[in-house]
Amino acid sequence: MADLKFEIIETLGVLSENSSGWTKELNLISWNDRAPKYDLRDWAPEHSKMGKGVTLTEAELKALKTILEQI
Repeated sequence: MADLKFEIIETLGVLSENSSGWTKELNLISWNDRAPKYDLRDWAPEHSKMGKGVTLTEAELKALKTILEQI
């Protein structure tokens, strides 16, 4: 499997932190030199490891915002 390359363009916010220091973050990330997407996932301290997450386009993020506002 090829190496996964990423660059965190902007950290938009930290939603939570667990006792081992991992944080659930919303970031704008460029994956493999592609256009940045919004990304929600768990990160180890110093961003040394990552958990499974979800990436969203700007349109998908806006649709999610609309859905969340209805809750």
